[in-house]
Amino acid sequence: MASKRRLSRSGDKESLTEDTSKARKQPLSKKTKESYVHNEVEENASVFVKLLKTSGITLKTGESQNQLAVDQIVFQKKLFQTLRKHPSYPKIIEEFVSGLESYIEDRDSFRNCLLSCERVQDEESSMGTSYCKSLIKLLLGIDILQPAIIKTLFEKLPEFLFEKVNSDGINMPRLIINQLKWLDRVVDSKDLTTKIMQLISIAPLDLQHDFVTSLPEILGDSQNAEVGKELIDLLTENTLLTVPILDVLSSLQLDPKLLTKVRQLVMSKLSSVTLDDLPVIVKFILHSITIVDAFEVIAELREELDLQHCILPSLFQASQSKLKTKGQTSSSGIQENSDKDCVTLLFDVIKSAVRYERVIPEAWIKAIESTASASEHKTFDLAVLLIIYSTNAQTKKYVERVLRSKIRSGCFQEQLLQGTFCVHYLEVIGALVTHICSGNEAEVDIALDVLLELVVLNPSAMRLNAVFVKGILDYLDNMLPQQIRKLFYTLSILAFSKQHEANNHIQDDLHLVIRKQLSSTIFKYKLIGIIGAVTMAGIMATDRSRFFSLTPGRGDLSDEQCTQVTSLLQLVHSCSKQSPQASAVYYDEFANLIQEEKLAPKALEWVGQTIFHEFQDAFVVDSCVVPEGDCPFPVKALYGLEDYSSDGIAVNLLPLLFSQDFAKDGGSPTSQASDQKLVSPLCLAPYFRLLRLCVERQHDGNLEEIDGLLDCPIFLTDLEPGERLQSMSIKERSFMCSLIFLTLNWFREVVNAFCRQTLPEVKAKVLTRLKNIVELQQILEKHLAVTPDYVPPLANFDLEGLEVTPPTNTAVSSKIRMQGKIGGRKRKADGSKMPSPDAPSKEDNSECDPAPSDRSQVEKELKGKEGKTSVSLQNYHAYFRELDIEVFSILHCGLVAKFILDAEMHTEATEVLQLQPPELLFLLEDLSQKLENMLTPSIARRVPFLKSKGNRNVGFSHLHQRSALEIAFRVVQLLTPLCKYLENIHNYFQSLDAENCGVAVGPGMEVEEYHVMASCYQRLLQIFHGLFAWSGFFELQNYNLLYSALKVLNSRLKQVEPDQALDELLSQSFHYLQNFHLSIPNFQCALYLIRILMVLSEKSTAPTQNKEKIASLARQFLCRVWPSGEKEKNSVPNDQLQALLSIYLEHTDNVLKVIEEIAGVGVPELISSPKEACSSTFPTLTRHTFVIFFRVMMAELEKTVNDLQTGTAADSQQVHEQKLLYWNMAVRDFSILINLIKVFDSRPVLHACLKFGRLFVEAFLKQCMPLLDFSFRKHREDVLSLLETFQLSTRLLHHLCGHSKIHQDMKLTKHVPFLKKTLELLVCRVKAMLIFNNCREAFWLGNLKNRDLQGEEIISQSSQESTADENEDDTSSQASKSKATEDGEEDEASDGEEESDDSDDDSD
Repeated sequence: MASKRRLSRSGDKESLTEDTSKARKQPLSKKTKESYVHNEVEENASVFVKLLKTSGITLKTGESQNQLAVDQIVFQKKLFQTLRKHPSYPKIIEEFVSGLESYIEDRDSFRNCLLSCERVQDEESSMGTSYCKSLIKLLLGIDILQPAIIKTLFEKLPEFLFEKVNSDGINMPRLIINQLKWLDRVVDSKDLTTKIMQLISIAPLDLQHDFVTSLPEILGDSQNAEVGKELIDLLTENTLLTVPILDVLSSLQLDPKLLTKVRQLVMSKLSSVTLDDLPVIVKFILHSITIVDAFEVIAELREELDLQHCILPSLFQASQSKLKTKGQTSSSGIQENSDKDCVTLLFDVIKSAVRYERVIPEAWIKAIESTASASEHKTFDLAVLLIIYSTNAQTKKYVERVLRSKIRSGCFQEQLLQGTFCVHYLEVIGALVTHICSGNEAEVDIALDVLLELVVLNPSAMRLNAVFVKGILDYLDNMLPQQIRKLFYTLSILAFSKQHEANNHIQDDLHLVIRKQLSSTIFKYKLIGIIGAVTMAGIMATDRSRFFSLTPGRGDLSDEQCTQVTSLLQLVHSCSKQSPQASAVYYDEFANLIQEEKLAPKALEWVGQTIFHEFQDAFVVDSCVVPEGDCPFPVKALYGLEDYSSDGIAVNLLPLLFSQDFAKDGGSPTSQASDQKLVSPLCLAPYFRLLRLCVERQHDGNLEEIDGLLDCPIFLTDLEPGERLQSMSIKERSFMCSLIFLTLNWFREVVNAFCRQTLPEVKAKVLTRLKNIVELQQILEKHLAVTPDYVPPLANFDLEGLEVTPPTNTAVSSKIRMQGKIGGRKRKADGSKMPSPDAPSKEDNSECDPAPSDRSQVEKELKGKEGKTSVSLQNYHAYFRELDIEVFSILHCGLVAKFILDAEMHTEATEVLQLQPPELLFLLEDLSQKLENMLTPSIARRVPFLKSKGNRNVGFSHLHQRSALEIAFRVVQLLTPLCKYLENIHNYFQSLDAENCGVAVGPGMEVEEYHVMASCYQRLLQIFHGLFAWSGFFELQNYNLLYSALKVLNSRLKQVEPDQALDELLSQSFHYLQNFHLSIPNFQCALYLIRILMVLSEKSTAPTQNKEKIASLARQFLCRVWPSGEKEKNSVPNDQLQALLSIYLEHTDNVLKVIEEIAGVGVPELISSPKEACSSTFPTLTRHTFVIFFRVMMAELEKTVNDLQTGTAADSQQVHEQKLLYWNMAVRDFSILINLIKVFDSRPVLHACLKFGRLFVEAFLKQCMPLLDFSFRKHREDVLSLLETFQLSTRLLHHLCGHSKIHQDMKLTKHVPFLKKTLELLVCRVKAMLIFNNCREAFWLGNLKNRDLQGEEIISQSSQESTADENEDDTSSQASKSKATEDGEEDEASDGEEESDDSDDDSD
């Protein structure tokens, strides 16, 4: 009982809550009904209230909702039937509407009618309450009431147009308009359109915006056109409604002409719209673009849209105010953020359109490209190009080409760039840091250059963002030495600027990173520390008197600064002395610092006192005291240029190298003092470079203090191989190779040092050292030929040099590997590619140390060839010291007199020296490599697949510290001697041609001289081409340099007149170089001469004048018999032949005629000639080179027809006839080329046929078929003849597809599906053309047999299909007699059916 009482007490509140909930959930209960009686509308005489009550709706007053007792559809059906069956119908409708009007006169009642009803349910129904429509919405769903209700609403609505929103927050006009949205049916849509447009015209602006945007939800599709016209009229009257109107127009189905009208209207007002509306307007314009009008619309859009005036000035002023009042709140901050948001939205709109609409980016780039004047370009152009480049991957190359073209032509100038990026300084720095940390070599180089320029131009702004730049120090691992050097240079400028002393945090970070890297035991990181320390020391010890025009001494360092610099350099020296490679890096970096003349005199004085004595103690000994030791080779003083019998010095090379190798093997000390410091010969050349640059700087270029090193001998041994080479071990041969490499690098640095000395005797000694270098290289080739897998000592000690893999495919190893391999396929290496330096495979490693019998056999072969080996020192370029650009001043030397003195210093004899062809070739090869690396764009240089791009810069580290402009300037200064050498070689071959008809005959020496002279000729032409092809000549600031270069060429013909026009200079230079074509010795020289003439022609304002001359010259070279090289099987390299033939076809006036001549005359001559013979008309056309001719002709034929404009109905009759004749010739050439595969069926030929055959058919579809549509009726026979010829060619393409499937060649079969699809499209297109010309009966389909290239049937179909094919063939022959069109296309049509047959065969 107690528990029951407790339960009753505790349940009092619960029972009360339950009663309340029941009252809410059961509104029809007695208690609920009584509570709602006072809110219910009394049933008076109103028909409106009675009928609603009868149908299921009870009207309420006050805040209560109208109640719906039945389903909405049931209510509408009941009310509709009640009205229709009422005795006074249709008058009852008027009474009902009149009652409604009376009822809604009360605002609260009207509001209740516009708000949703409350669905009330009985106790047996569901307890939930569902959403219901409003009373007005329900009445609008009844067709007989809808017009009157709409009329009532629009009569009532003006009362609320200018009424403020009440406390309940309900906007009556919007609520009324919402009743009209998403009606199931609009009875009178025209009337509704009229009413709502009238309402829009009188409504206030905010409601106009809502009413306009509601139109697509109110009106049906039938009213789209009428609404569109009304909205266009409204748009012309009120520009404030531009955004909602354009939103609506985008969602309406309008006529394209109407959209075009709207777009033109919007475009005319684009310059006057607000920034907030701009994204929506641009979005509408871009989405209304079609393929036909894309270019015109985009061109007009970029003219009207100018962000520079409406956006950038305000943002720039805001950014400036931020800088001036940093920390204070700007009053225009909200407006600034709004503007930025609008700009962001606008760019997002453009980015979206560019990403998803292919026609838009192409049209936009074309519009920018067609703008010729720099004044017409805007900042928006550059921004859009960058957006397209980052968004659309397919147009990246197009954007890059346009950017290069605009920069070269001066259209994109510095002012334009500043206007684009001036307000995005922080974003630019962040983007640069991102690019620098990306690891991509090109991105890192360019970003570092820009960052350095920003630091130099605006250091104060960069200091504020130094934190971002410092973050790059965490990504040093992926950078190249030149990039590391540039980064530390940039940071050091920020850290040690004297204008601002508050840079200690940058200094501390730099010192911390440098000390950490220097203390590392890993050489890679130690090298980074060395480069950073020396670069920072250079900034700390900068000679400021050069920059601020101070008197000497006033810009010098203080004692404290000098102490800091010397301490830092001593730290580097102590951390690197244990590693020869690290020491060499230190010497090279220090030398570069001195060469740039950045070191203050006080610091330079300390350096000079230190290194001179250290070098002398380490590497220089008395020449009269020959070292003795355990060295197995007799030590001799060689290559001395003076008599050192009594006293003198010598370079102690061989003993140092032997000591190093002996210590590396763990042996005991040599006879030298055990406590003597062991010096590595690796440091000889770098240390000497540092020494001579220091002396040169201290004595204003005078090197008398160290001139003894030019002519002093070197402690070596006999380097000529001789017979003792056979008895040497592998280790001894490697030792000899290393000794020669070190000697060569010593001589190279000696030449670098003394090349600019003016004394005749010094010049003579430099020429002698050049001769020594050439002789030693020949000796080195012999040693390398018998020393497999040899790794030379390092000469370039930066990161790139250390990562170079040494060439391992030497003559010995290659010959041994070839033993036992009989009948292997031989492949001729591409003339422009170097042998791969990849490490040998597992199989190669097992054979790298041949057996003694194999080795002796190889040596006998090498000996029998009189020293002619297959080793090329070009593969070892990274292991030679770099020649400075100043070395080529030797080319200015003519005859040099060398005086030989006796013991009493009297002249005993005079020897006249001059640069000989081998030494000239040595210099020209190095100069051409430098120009290719520095002046040739990276995109034009071929990088082998999967090879590091950084390796191409190994050996050019000193060169890359110069600008491309400086290198071009140096070469222009050399043009006069280069022209002299070119003319002398030209005369040599002219005289040789007169004597021997162009054939080098006679003793071996003459043949060798012939090849050396030919190589010099080729290198000279390469240098000329590398110089004049430099893209920097397109820049306006380099115009004078180009002018000077052309004046040198013109001066070789006649005296140059002052102020001569550039075009005249180009024409005379073209004529000067063209004259050398008579003496061209080989095909390589011919190609380079053609390329030089092309470069000069491109720089002219009228390049077409020389086009025919280039074509004529190219034809002469193609029709000439070329002598074979000494080591070449073929006289014409394939890639160079392809290049020259392409040039010929591109420059000739009539490509189709030339192709027909080659394919119709030259090839038949080749077919009828013996196997090893050539075409008599084109001697360069052989069976070996046929594939080159075939590929180029197919490619140029496809390119030519693609460039032909598509014919239109608007063209004149004469134009139609000309184009039809042109296509007849093109199809005839195509047929001739395709039929050649019956004779030449090699895999490369078939591949070219499939690839370019498909492209030609596609071009035929796009370019020719529209022409045939309009030419068929007037030129019926010509069109049928063209189609019949083309049908024979496409039939052969179909046979080629079957041939590819039979042989299961993946390289060929991958083209088959695309080709067959194109042939199917051709069938459909021809059928459409016949239907267009009312000749549908002339088209019918049939099956085509699968055949091979020789026409033999491929048995792959059922007998029933074969029978059908035979019937088809018979029918085809009959049809061709009456209507060629039938025969011309039935085989094409069968391609589609045949494809399904082939797929069935494959599945079986």
